[in-house]
Amino acid sequence: MGVFHVFFIYLMLIIIVCNIALLSGAPKIFQHQVHEDNQSKNLALESKPSYSRNRKLMANGKRVCTNRDISISQSKDSSSGIPQYIVQIVNTCMSGCAPSNIHLHCGWFASARIVNPRTFKRLSFDNCLVNEGKALKSSKIIRFTYSNSFMYPLAFKSARFC
Repeated sequence: MGVFHVFFIYLMLIIIVCNIALLSGAPKIFQHQVHEDNQSKNLALESKPSYSRNRKLMANGKRVCTNRDISISQSKDSSSGIPQYIVQIVNTCMSGCAPSNIHLHCGWFASARIVNPRTFKRLSFDNCLVNEGKALKSSKIIRFTYSNSFMYPLAFKSARFC
């Protein structure tokens, strides 16, 4: 079994556990990394049980997808030379239409290794486009690797939700 398969199974397991935790309604503590001056700091964030109560519903009773349904994760790949980082962007919304035209905050994102522009492309400062703007279907994973001396903080900026 390859590293990608193990990583994919691990990511899906995390998503399932997080969804079960959110559905339970109990407050949970999550670890989140914040980058300041290229130094990482871990912060404990408490999720509020009101998260699931504040979700929008369509007229037919189905939940509308929001920016909270777009999961962005990064991890450092163990390699020699210029550090490599694996990025995964997942739509965790299980109902409703798929978000499209997804943009991320990305600073001056650059990579020593070529990133397929159909997957991830910096349009301007702090504005990167995911999946050529095409819809990100439920549970679909956009995955790419970039090389740089530091990890770029990537965060949701905007998307079109129908």
